[in-house]
Amino acid sequence: MFGAIVLMTPLPNIMMGGGSAACEVDTSDLSETAQEDIPPEMLELYKRHGEAVGVQWNVLAAVGKRETDHGRSELPGVQSGTNYAGAAGPMQFLISTWGGKARIPIPSEFNGYASDGDDDGVADVYNPADAILGAAKMLKRNGAPDDLRKALFVYNRANWYVDQVLEIAAKYAQSGSVDVPPEANPACEVAYDAPNAVVDRILDYALAQRGKPYVWGGTGPAGYDCSGIIYMAYRNAGLNIPRTTFGQWPFGVRIDAGEEQAGDLVFFNAGPGTSADNPGHVGMVVSPGKMVEARCTLCGPIKVTTYRDRSAIVGFTRPLQNPDVLEQLKRLALT
Repeated sequence: MFGAIVLMTPLPNIMMGGGSAACEVDTSDLSETAQEDIPPEMLELYKRHGEAVGVQWNVLAAVGKRETDHGRSELPGVQSGTNYAGAAGPMQFLISTWGGKARIPIPSEFNGYASDGDDDGVADVYNPADAILGAAKMLKRNGAPDDLRKALFVYNRANWYVDQVLEIAAKYAQSGSVDVPPEANPACEVAYDAPNAVVDRILDYALAQRGKPYVWGGTGPAGYDCSGIIYMAYRNAGLNIPRTTFGQWPFGVRIDAGEEQAGDLVFFNAGPGTSADNPGHVGMVVSPGKMVEARCTLCGPIKVTTYRDRSAIVGFTRPLQNPDVLEQLKRLALT
């Protein structure tokens, strides 16, 4: 991959795992050429990560073939170091496109497609499991599975390269087509429940505002109102939720009392014009019975308080389970 790449900036970089060990390779559309040419362990990775991300396995495999003969090439940059263009690993990522280093501990923040495809805690550009997942994410981000020519051209900015990859992909499919649809194999699906790193980032932001004043309508950095601190905490994690308490109440998935977790919201029937169906105050759960809140101008600065002894609780919600937020998590995971 030699072309210039526009790097994405994940906030935060949410890594996708390698999938369940129960994910089995579907050989229904494998041509004899594919079965003879692709090492079994590489084929499993192409299928697994292609299915999880939503990219044609045969296109992903064709990239691996064209770049390094599925990691078998002995040219510089495949097993270690880089080639003359700065590309590395079985899928030939530029180190800058991968994330700035060949091996990146997970979780951490970086710009790029570095991925931990085997859940060993390291995104290693030389590890086929990691590199193939990263390639799948890059193709998906740039147009696959629908606009393959665009996705492949971004991967390596040469029309001859795109033509060669599509030709190989057609040979790998028994149908002779590059339009093999990504399989919807549940065993290969990646869970998009918010990782601990996302919740931690939300909480870290909110707790860092302790001691600042309540400011009606405030979204920082000098002061916040009750919903403003929550809105900005989620925004700090790369997630967009409604700005006001009235918008946040119907947005999250309702949670039974006693089931609330860190990052969930607790709502109160408090303030002018509010009711049990239209709560006017909100806090963020930080631990069982504890929340961080910006309560009111006369109530003192932002702080952690108890909520179980408050009589006006309306209910709890979990914004991280809203379908729009789950889609945002997926997009962040593919950048």
